[in-house]
Amino acid sequence: GGTLHLIANNQVGFTTEPSEGRSTVYSSDLAKGFDAPIIHVNADDPEACLAASRLASMYRERFHGDVVIDLVGYRRYGHNEGDEPAYTQPLMYAAIAAHPSVRELYRASLVEAGVVSAEEAEEWAKGFAKDLAARQAVVRRKRAEPQLDRGAEAISAEEAPEPTTAVDAATLRTVNAALLATPPGFTVHPKLVKQLDRRLAALDDPEPHIEWAQAEALAFGSLLVEGSPIRLTGQDTVRGTFSQRHLALHDVKTGDLHIPIQHLPGAAASFELHNSPLSEYACLGFEYGYAATAPEALVLWEAQYGDFVNGAEIIVDQFIIAGLAKWRLTSRLALLLPHGYEGSGPEHSSARLERFLALGAEGNIRVLYPTTAAQYFHLLRRQARHADMRPMVVMTPKSLLRLPQANSSLAELTDGAFASVLDDPAASPDVVRRVILCSGKIYYDLALSPERAEHPEVAIVRLERLYPFPTEDLETVLARYAAAERVAWVQEEPRNMGARKFVLPKIRHLVPFRIPLGDISRPERSRPAEGYPAAHLVEQARIVHDALTS
Repeated sequence: GGTLHLIANNQVGFTTEPSEGRSTVYSSDLAKGFDAPIIHVNADDPEACLAASRLASMYRERFHGDVVIDLVGYRRYGHNEGDEPAYTQPLMYAAIAAHPSVRELYRASLVEAGVVSAEEAEEWAKGFAKDLAARQAVVRRKRAEPQLDRGAEAISAEEAPEPTTAVDAATLRTVNAALLATPPGFTVHPKLVKQLDRRLAALDDPEPHIEWAQAEALAFGSLLVEGSPIRLTGQDTVRGTFSQRHLALHDVKTGDLHIPIQHLPGAAASFELHNSPLSEYACLGFEYGYAATAPEALVLWEAQYGDFVNGAEIIVDQFIIAGLAKWRLTSRLALLLPHGYEGSGPEHSSARLERFLALGAEGNIRVLYPTTAAQYFHLLRRQARHADMRPMVVMTPKSLLRLPQANSSLAELTDGAFASVLDDPAASPDVVRRVILCSGKIYYDLALSPERAEHPEVAIVRLERLYPFPTEDLETVLARYAAAERVAWVQEEPRNMGARKFVLPKIRHLVPFRIPLGDISRPERSRPAEGYPAAHLVEQARIVHDALTS
């Protein structure tokens, strides 16, 4: 019971009701560097601490602003409570040792006020200590019992039935039209009009003309119609780092903003869309918390370049990766990390695929590297609808965003599902003598190489899901090439990076030992990429040539 006082523009105060002649006033002002009121409170007074917390809550509710509580206290047993703090702070801890504890001070004040007797307070303390001791004994007894390996029970191996990810053509046409609609009088940028017009016609063409960003928008729209809420944030995410997404439209004459997907007819769920600052640690931490508390939502965070997730390694390692084992906590959080070697510098090439594969264990995450717009469409819908929630890491493309060969047709969205392994559509099993296994962008470097036509004896097989490793699906595909004499893993990353170290042991178990198993990549390096376009082209050409001919 107290009164909130607005002392001045930058000051607030809280006065408790007098008790036995005492009254305590907690005042605050704006300190340098803080654009918020500061409430100073002594940690020796628990009721004052409670009053300060209430004051902060009241202030935030009334003025919608931040409040800083300056809790003035000490650590009675030092930093880690197991060391001897007097080794380094002898005078301070001599004073602390002579100072009554918070419990002793509070008990004395209650006794003095006649709230309780000294005997009652002592009995409460003994009872509390006895209860804690009993609980500790239970924990120790359980620890002494034989324990099963919790790894086996940490996760179900995707045993839940596969969700339906295909969407009927009528729904997709309706969603597509709505995503491209603008209010009357709204003027879209002339350069963007052509892109949107292509999207409008793409669904009517039997040829594959649905680009990556359009497949993504159709996946989002169809999920909203089905009632799955979506939250998409990241660095330049609204437009897309590579000017590919354009979920928000700006009137070139008035500057007005229109986000078509937030006006989708028939939508049964919400869609949040935000650009986030270049503070990966903070932003990914927030999205992880959001996804954990909203398990029904598909929460996606996109890095401007995949490498930028390096700034959030603490969130990745201690929460996303280990959350299931530590707290039985999982989510639908998806990390979209642009990855691929296009000749840019070392900080714009690699999302550090090797790190995520090294951290995959007990089925804790999903790591995917899709190569077509349809594959991306299906994996997004799968992530939102699968009963077994797991964080998902997607190596998303840069140059493939507009590569015609990576486009998909409407039929690929209305039929089928995400495929963990994609076989070579041009290979004849009777002719094939060498099988190349790869993931991601390097597939198109191989398949579109002029040398490819000269080597019909080579089959190029794509692993679209790397973790959990698709053992059965790959085994089925490899069984088609019974006459194969050689198998090789090919990647554009250096040998000490990428998927090589993770994949080779997995493949070795699927390939007869009489068949040589090789690998082709950049040599081991301490940096992900050359950083010079000319050097990149030479090395990329060498990898493709060796893969197809050696």
